[in-house]
Amino acid sequence: MATAIRIHEAGGPEQLKVEEIEVGDPAPGEVLIRHTAVGLNFIDTYQRSGLYPMALPATLGMEAAGVVEVLGDGVAGLEPGDRIAYPMTGGAYCTARTIPAEKVVKIPDSVDDQTAAAMMLKGMTVEYLLCRTFPLVAGQTILFHAVAGGVGLIACQWAKSIGATVIGTVSTDEKAELALAHGCDHALIAGREDIAERVKELTDGQGVPVVYDSVGADTFETSLASLAPRGMMVSFGQSSGPVTSFDPARLAAGGSLFYTRPGLGNYIATREDLELSAQRLFNMVGSGKVAINVNQTYPLAQTQQAHRDLEGRKTTGSTVLLP
Repeated sequence: MATAIRIHEAGGPEQLKVEEIEVGDPAPGEVLIRHTAVGLNFIDTYQRSGLYPMALPATLGMEAAGVVEVLGDGVAGLEPGDRIAYPMTGGAYCTARTIPAEKVVKIPDSVDDQTAAAMMLKGMTVEYLLCRTFPLVAGQTILFHAVAGGVGLIACQWAKSIGATVIGTVSTDEKAELALAHGCDHALIAGREDIAERVKELTDGQGVPVVYDSVGADTFETSLASLAPRGMMVSFGQSSGPVTSFDPARLAAGGSLFYTRPGLGNYIATREDLELSAQRLFNMVGSGKVAINVNQTYPLAQTQQAHRDLEGRKTTGSTVLLP
C-alpha cells in the first residue's frame, strides 16, 4: 500500500484527500519507485480546479524524485537503488508508484533529491523557453513575468549565464529583492508601475524581442505592449486565468508580432528530447550557473495548505512535498 493525495471532483484545495492506494508490480517496461520528494507546480492547481480537465478520481502531481525499487521485464539501463527523477507524468502525489522507465532520468551525484524534485518541470521549462522556443543570445533584453517564482528564479540565472538583460515583474518589494539577488536586472512591481512604459524606458523606446508570460489574463495587454516590432510573446501559463480570445490583427498593429502557446510536454515528447533537456539542466545546476531554491517544504499530508499558499502568492522559488 502507498499513501496518495487524490481528488474525486474539481474544486478548491479542500478537494485534496489523503488516501491509501494499492501499488502493483511494474508492468513490462515500467519501474516501481519509492518517492523521496515531490514537486509542487501551478499546473497542479489548474488540474485540481478543473481549468485543465482530467479523468476523476485522480492522483495529482507532475514531477518527483525517488529510488528505483523493482524493475519490470525488459527495462535496461536502470537498477534497483538508482536515484531517478521525472517531469510531466501525472500521479506524483504519492509515496510510491509505477511509471514507464522511458519517462525517468538518473539523478547525478551532484544533485540531491529535493533539488531534483523541485527543478525537473520548472528547469526543463526554462530550458525549452530560453533555448528552443525563443533561442536567447547574449546582448538581448527579455521581459519575464512572475520572476520571483520557481520558474522565474531559474530563468533569471539561466538568462544571465547566456549574457541577456532581464526585466522581471513581481508583486512585492520582498520578491523584487529576491529576483535581483538571482540575476534580474530590473524588478518591476506589478500594480505600482506601468510595466509596458517602464520596459520602453529601459530599452530606449524599442521594447523587448521576447516576453515570457505565465500569468495570462492579467498581463496579456502589457506583454503585447512591451514587445519590439517582430517580437515574440511566449505565453506558457495562466495563473491569473486564461486569455480567452483576441483579434489576430493586434499582432500586425503591434509590429508584425509573434504569439505562441508552448507546453513542456511537446518539448520532451521523445526520449531524445527528454535526455537533451535533462542534461542541459543538470549541466547548468552542476556548474553552479543555476541554483535551485527550495524555499518551502510541506509534508505530503499537508498538500491542501501547500496549494493555498501557492495560489495565494505566499511562496517563492520552489516548493517540495515530502512523503
